[in-house]
Amino acid sequence: MKISEKRVVLVTGATGGLGTAMCRKLYDDGYIVVANYRNEEKAKEWQEKQHNEGHDIKMYYADVADFDSCGIMIEKITNEIGPVDVLVNNAGITKDGAFRKMSYENWRAVMATNLDSVFNCTRHVINPMIDKGFGRIINISSVNGQRGQFGQANYSAAKAGMHGFTKTLAMEVANKGITVNTISPGYIGTDMVMAVKEEIRNQIIAQIPMGRLGGTEEVAYLVSFLASEHANFITGANMSINGGQHVY
Repeated sequence: MKISEKRVVLVTGATGGLGTAMCRKLYDDGYIVVANYRNEEKAKEWQEKQHNEGHDIKMYYADVADFDSCGIMIEKITNEIGPVDVLVNNAGITKDGAFRKMSYENWRAVMATNLDSVFNCTRHVINPMIDKGFGRIINISSVNGQRGQFGQANYSAAKAGMHGFTKTLAMEVANKGITVNTISPGYIGTDMVMAVKEEIRNQIIAQIPMGRLGGTEEVAYLVSFLASEHANFITGANMSINGGQHVY
């Protein structure tokens, strides 16, 4: 039995800095928010923290790099909560290194988590969205998928692949009430970025014309907008949010 007829949003990679901000913003905007996780211990702590701060977010396990695992997760969400109306493909990892030294294992790990996951999750939700006549697919890419970055051949290739996926799928489902878009954040003030040595962080900020890091809430606001009814005519687009670091 479905618990509500409100829109259901699934956010992958939800427990990181960007994922957390997205989940909280979407919850505040009235969605039923489902957070995907892989590490159970971290997920329990994260869920308790969100609940204590007024955000009742559901959590479901899946290894997004595994097609069948995603299918099991989405089937459970559909049966227990309702069909996924909005999918935010946010999961991602980095395993940086110069290409001449990059191992096949590090190439595959990043491609599987960052790009294969987009297929794995989207494939399981797209037909129900078509049947319903409504859907939102929002893929979180990166400025480094647009411009490249030394030591990130795997990461940049995966994030650039999202753009091609987005454009093609957007055309295929444009007349089905479904939009498909990509967001490409620049350097955002997540815990991971703030943990970088101050000297290096200042060098990064010096390359950003706005002179600061982006806020996680700024990306979350854009996600919520693309998920909304106000974005009905936006599809196949890539939204850059990088403070002017990369313009084209």
